[in-house]
Amino acid sequence: MPNPDQTRRITVPEIRAHKGKTPIVCLTCYHAHTARLLDRHVDLMLVGDTLGMVIHGMETTLGVTLDMMILHGKAVMRGAEHALVVVDMPFGSYEESPEIAFRNASRVMQETGCGAIKLEGGARMADTIRYLTLRGIPVVGHIGMTPQMVQVLGGFKTQGRDRAEWAAIEADAKAVAEAGAFAVVLEAMTEPLAAKITREINIPTIGIGASPECDGQILVMEDMLGLNPAPPRFVREYAHLAAEIESAVEAYAGDVRKRRFPATENVYNMKKEAGGV
Repeated sequence: MPNPDQTRRITVPEIRAHKGKTPIVCLTCYHAHTARLLDRHVDLMLVGDTLGMVIHGMETTLGVTLDMMILHGKAVMRGAEHALVVVDMPFGSYEESPEIAFRNASRVMQETGCGAIKLEGGARMADTIRYLTLRGIPVVGHIGMTPQMVQVLGGFKTQGRDRAEWAAIEADAKAVAEAGAFAVVLEAMTEPLAAKITREINIPTIGIGASPECDGQILVMEDMLGLNPAPPRFVREYAHLAAEIESAVEAYAGDVRKRRFPATENVYNMKKEAGGV
């Protein structure tokens, strides 16, 4: 059900207070018009760096720039009045040092007006998360399969299939929570590991290909709407808009070629002249 209180924007503390309670509803969003459609139904919109693949046709997220994130962040903020908007920090904008991360993250927040940023990495990013949160920048963490590390991981691979991997991933989750992140995304992670992490840390977990026991769930909006011809296994398609869009375009093209469009109701007539019959 949509949240009945649409009079103000959801805050970071309210998202954190969902821990162990009603699951947090999240979707990615990249446009003002879709933000308006989502706003009544979701708690959190993520302006994800997946826009590089979904909107710009890139093979990975690595080519996404800070300017691209800010551009799309502004668009979403124009359409969202209620949901908390979180903007991804793109590859290369935060890894070098906490100081550079703060400079870029503060620019994102100042120029978009978003409520928080998200960055990838567990224990290796703990110092940066701590530095940002102590200086007023709310952070969502992201562990498990981290797309910005795709070249190191050798592809988009599920994490935690081997129990020997669990300790390091659990340590990542605890490091992110202890550093001050108010939530953490668990991506492409085996279900029992994601459930265990959710029980062990005191901040909400947001699953994407993880566990129903997570404190929230997120999907790429275009995936759940059926616009991706090869969606990941963890996606449930709630619509099949690709076929509907193509059918509509085919009908439009046929009408244009046969001069059925525009019709009388689609064109403008002259004003009647004074004294005319």
